[in-house]
Amino acid sequence: MHKRIKLAGLEEYFGEILVPTEDVVTFTRNGNRRVVKRKLYPGYLMAYMTINDDSWFLVRETPGVGDFTGSGGKPTPMDPHDVEKIVKKDEPDEEEGEKALKTAIPHRPGDRVRVKEGNFQNLEGEVEKVDEANGRVTVIISIFGRSTPVELDHWQIEEL
Repeated sequence: MHKRIKLAGLEEYFGEILVPTEDVVTFTRNGNRRVVKRKLYPGYLMAYMTINDDSWFLVRETPGVGDFTGSGGKPTPMDPHDVEKIVKKDEPDEEEGEKALKTAIPHRPGDRVRVKEGNFQNLEGEVEKVDEANGRVTVIISIFGRSTPVELDHWQIEEL
């Protein structure tokens, strides 16, 4: 999109254009830890721009762009407070130093899983809650005929 803006000579109407992302930790098949970027809002980008006929047409005619978010065919500007929260999410806090990374967990509530390590090894259950911030998963396991929630690390379970 930057190239199209430059070719059209409309740089004065556009500011920053960004795809909001966050860093998450994933694990490869052999257990190696990897940090990757994950889109916060897949399919969306944010653009600081002055809307006029030329800038609107340029964005709408860019391949891959479907439409603006808004109603009645008119784009709705985002609240500056919301923009600030999204932009600041990528920057570490000065007090924290390095920000805590989320762990990408491939399981979702309702998935059937088997415990592969720990005290409940080989028992099966259903995922109740996923905590990506701490890399933990709450699984409902039937123990002695009673449904019991058990909190496990994400690497202790596997999909059925």
